[in-house]
Amino acid sequence: MRKPCIHLVAGARPNFMKIAPIVRALRADGRLDWRIVHTGQHYDRDMNDVFFDELGIPAPDVRLGCGGGSHAVQTGRIMEAYEALCAKDRPDAVLVVGDVNSTLACSIVAKKACIPVAHVEAGLRSGDMSMPEEINRLVTDAIADWFFVTEPSGLLHLQREGKDMAQVFDVGHVMVDNVLYQAAQLSRADTSGLPGSQFKQRQARYGVVTLHRPSNVDSAEALGRIALALRTVSEELPLVFPVHPRTRNNMERHGISIGPGVELMTPLPYMAFLNLWKDAAVVLTDSGGLQEETTALGVPCVTLRENTERPVTVDEGSNVLAGTQPEAIIAAARAAIRGESRRGRRPALWDGRAAERIVNILADKLLAQDGPDRPIAH
Repeated sequence: MRKPCIHLVAGARPNFMKIAPIVRALRADGRLDWRIVHTGQHYDRDMNDVFFDELGIPAPDVRLGCGGGSHAVQTGRIMEAYEALCAKDRPDAVLVVGDVNSTLACSIVAKKACIPVAHVEAGLRSGDMSMPEEINRLVTDAIADWFFVTEPSGLLHLQREGKDMAQVFDVGHVMVDNVLYQAAQLSRADTSGLPGSQFKQRQARYGVVTLHRPSNVDSAEALGRIALALRTVSEELPLVFPVHPRTRNNMERHGISIGPGVELMTPLPYMAFLNLWKDAAVVLTDSGGLQEETTALGVPCVTLRENTERPVTVDEGSNVLAGTQPEAIIAAARAAIRGESRRGRRPALWDGRAAERIVNILADKLLAQDGPDRPIAH
C-alpha cells in the first residue's frame, strides 16, 4: 500500500535545523514517505554535503532555486515554482516551519491546491507588525490545518484567534531537539579544528554577539547605540562577533567601530557556532532562534530587542529581554558576567522528542484519511 507523502519545506539554513529532527523521526516511525524541498530562498555556501551529514539527514530531494529579491518578488517566485512541484508530486500534506517567506509562500500554494498544511512553530507572536516574520506567521496560521506549538503563549494566541483547538498540538520544540542532538555530537568530536576554536582556546571566559535585524543594524543611530553597549561590555569580558554581511556593510558605511575588545569574524557554520556559544558566559543577540537554543542549554542570553515572540525563554529560561538602549544592555550583560542573572530552566516538553510527537500525530491523521486525489485548484 502506498504510504502518504509529506513535503518538508525549507528556505534557509535555520529551517533545516528544524526539519532535521522531523526527518530523523520519520525514518524511525516508518509510516510516511517524505521529500525535502529547498526553495532556495537563501543561498549558503556552507550548506554542502558535510552540513547535511552533521544534521543526520540527506540533501534536499528538490531544489527550486528561487533566490533573493524583494519580499514580493521572492514570494512570487517561490509560489510559482512550488505550484508546479505540487501539481507534479501531489503530496498528501505540506509541512512548513518557522516564519520565513518560504513558509508563507508554500502554505498559500498548498492550501489553494487543497493540500493540508502543518505549521511547526505555530502561534508565536511578537505583536510587532513592522517585522516581516510577524506577517508571515499570522498569514500562515490563518490558513494552516494543523498547528504544532512550542510554548504556552502559542496556545493562547491561537485560541484567541479562534482556531479549532482540536487541531492545535503542544509538542515541544524541534529546534531544541536539534541543538541537543548536535551538542551530543560535539561532545564526542575533536573540535580543535573548528572555526572559532582558537578564540575559544585563548579566552578563559568570553561572550558571543550576533546582530542582524534591520531595526538594529540599518540605521546609524540604532547600530551606534548597540555598538556603544558592546564596547562597554567588552571592557569587562572579551566578546566574539561573527558578523552578518548586512551588519558588516552597515558598520562600514556608517563608520561604526565596536572597539578592540570585540573580535570580529565571518559567519560560522552551525556546528562551529554552537561549539563557540554553548560555553559562553553570555550571548548578546537579536536572533529569535538563539533565544531558544541558549535556554535549552542554560546559557545566559541578553536579547537586544524591545519584544520577543518567544516569551517562555524569559519567563522560564535563561533569556533577558534588555531592549536596545545601552544602559539596559550593559546592566543585563554585567549581571550575567557576574553570575547574578538566573540560569532558568528548560521549559516543559523541550526534551528532545518534539519531532517524534509531530510525526506520530501526522501519521495518525494522514493514515486515517480516505479521500480521492486532490485536484490543483485554480
